[in-house]
Amino acid sequence: AGHPVDAPAEGIAADSLAPKRVGEMMFPIAEAYVERSILVGDDDIVAAQKALWNRTRIISEPGGAAAFAAILSGRYAPAQGERVAVLVCGANADPTTF
Repeated sequence: AGHPVDAPAEGIAADSLAPKRVGEMMFPIAEAYVERSILVGDDDIVAAQKALWNRTRIISEPGGAAAFAAILSGRYAPAQGERVAVLVCGANADPTTF
């Protein structure tokens, strides 16, 4: 839209990843520096959480697994030779679910 707009936020990761509206101060920064956005669904995020646990014993909160979900689901495919790092956090995860 070229300016902040209201957006519905639904799903398991929505609380940490989907504000109702990007702030007026943040929008110009994102506009200048964010190349693109990639959307992943709840199932992709859950799969990423499970893969992190099963492969590395890392417990991640849904929002913390979203970037890994983009790679794991194939929605983001690194270019040949591109090195990718993913920051994972788990402060809001319930260890008993793993």
